[in-house]
Amino acid sequence: MGTEPLEALVIGAGPAGLMAAEQMAEAGLRVLVAEAKPSIGRKFLMAGKSGLNLTKDEPPEVFLDAFAEAAPHLAPMLDVFGPVEVKRWAEGLGQPVFTGSSGRVFPDTMKASPLLRAWAGRLSAAGVDFRTRWRWTGWSGAQTTFETPDGPQTFRAARTVLALGGASWARLGSDGTWADILAAEGVDLAPFRPANMGFQVAWSDHMSRHFGTPLKNIALIAGARHVRGECVISERGLEGGGIYAVSRALRDGAPLALDLAPDLSLEQVAHRLGRSGGKQSQSNMLRKALRLDPARIALLNEFARPLPTVPARLASVIKTLEIPHIGPRPMDEAISTAGGVRWGAVDSNLSLHARPNVRVAGEMLDWEAPTGGYLITGCLATGYWAGRMPWP
Repeated sequence: MGTEPLEALVIGAGPAGLMAAEQMAEAGLRVLVAEAKPSIGRKFLMAGKSGLNLTKDEPPEVFLDAFAEAAPHLAPMLDVFGPVEVKRWAEGLGQPVFTGSSGRVFPDTMKASPLLRAWAGRLSAAGVDFRTRWRWTGWSGAQTTFETPDGPQTFRAARTVLALGGASWARLGSDGTWADILAAEGVDLAPFRPANMGFQVAWSDHMSRHFGTPLKNIALIAGARHVRGECVISERGLEGGGIYAVSRALRDGAPLALDLAPDLSLEQVAHRLGRSGGKQSQSNMLRKALRLDPARIALLNEFARPLPTVPARLASVIKTLEIPHIGPRPMDEAISTAGGVRWGAVDSNLSLHARPNVRVAGEMLDWEAPTGGYLITGCLATGYWAGRMPWP
């Protein structure tokens, strides 16, 4: 391609990159989207395999609070492209949505592939040009460089949006290798850390029969966090939405405990246990008095055996069962990552101070949020902002 000038370049074809490309195309720019993988939106498609949770229908201040210390930076972006706009966007692509009882919003199909196909078609109709198997290798002066199936490609871009993801799920494209390129440019980066990940537990052999079993009707306690949710007992530890909701607190050093009877107070649990008499086994007593299922009883035996016989003491164990873990699963297995480009390294338009004609969007920025629609909405909002805001 040589030194042919390009009006707009997007590197990375996930939700943030595609949204940025669409906004620049709507502004009348000729846009090229370069993606290192053989196809676009791979992590987006993987997210949709268990039901594509696009956003969450809740008051704006509650939604924003999920982004913690990054909330002040993301607030203007979520104000112009938040949950309401995400629903309209999906419906505009011919994908009706519904809101579940928890407020989570899904496409009627519960899949990502129809949405991505419709989006890619709309982008192509708007003149967006896609290049797959193009791996960005940085800059040579003002030139952007790529390794491609046809060899190295180097050209100048008047405007660039980087949307290369975080540092998890490398096989889907988010490998974090861009960090070295930006660091060499003097961009201030926060270290990557796993987010929304499972935690490793050294189970005894007695727990093997419960591998794959969901833990329902529990609450997870991690420091000040107390969350109702579900998780799964796996061979490697605990995984699933409930554990992800407290994963940040656990990663940062909080201990993990489970409330195995969250619908009952400590006093109510003790009272029910005290009424259970006779010669029945403890397991039968727990099942009948508290309706504990085998998985929850197995956890009690795994971490609190011998179980107390005094009802008040046993009730305390049931309400705050300590779960020793040996740390998070490897970062590449995490759903998302914290860290990346610090907010001080970009201006209010998300342009890098080190390269003002280059903007950053999506998980490359230093923010994190729990699963439940916040991640995808955050990526779409930052992509919208990076592509929409006026360029110098």
